[in-house]
Amino acid sequence: MLQRSKGIVLHTFKIKENQLIAVVFTKQWGRVSYITTIPKTHKAGGKHLLLQPLAEVEVEADMKPKTSLFRVKAVQPLQPFHSIPYHPVKSVIALFLQEFLYRAVREEGQPNESLYAYLSTSMRWLDMAESDYANFHLVFLMRVSRFLGLQPNVENYRQGYYFDMLNASFVSLKPLNHTYFVVPEECRHLVNLMRLNFTNMHLFRMNRNERNRLLSLINDYYRLHLPDFPELNSLSILKEVFD
Repeated sequence: MLQRSKGIVLHTFKIKENQLIAVVFTKQWGRVSYITTIPKTHKAGGKHLLLQPLAEVEVEADMKPKTSLFRVKAVQPLQPFHSIPYHPVKSVIALFLQEFLYRAVREEGQPNESLYAYLSTSMRWLDMAESDYANFHLVFLMRVSRFLGLQPNVENYRQGYYFDMLNASFVSLKPLNHTYFVVPEECRHLVNLMRLNFTNMHLFRMNRNERNRLLSLINDYYRLHLPDFPELNSLSILKEVFD
């Protein structure tokens, strides 16, 4: 049966010379895998949008029961990007976040409308931003933890505390039974990130070393808490952009 769904593109890969599979986080059904022919031109029914990282689309597909791969009939843009695909920094940010979300959002067939709304709103903000987005990916990663059930507890933070990454909480003493912790000198940056949003994040000034160090810490945190979360190929590329 043909059904339509809003979705955000998480990943695409070829399976044949003229076919690809697109993994899309949909509003109605959560993570869904679609199969379609590879468009030869950008006018081929909008299917080229499935190749654009984190594009927000409406997919019409044959949703047959008892299958996990649905054939695409048509794709329409919901909110076309105006700057992300053409901007060297924004496009790398989108590529990194797409790889992160593909690995982090793994539940098939489990809708999460709050997460969908956050992803949609966040990428629209980045697309429209003309400046002050150097911290976007860091704030995004910290705020999305709430929707993934991994939000650190900052209520008990005090100056001089350590961040116990394994238990997602701030503690007064250095953990002795494991080495997954953040030293007090770096904890204040993490706490600031957790309290920022896209509107005020430009007030949080960091140099490139601090920004890249925080990115590594956040990546390590997710690797601890998400099963089979790998090294992200785009992580080093993103660090170079802000180097």
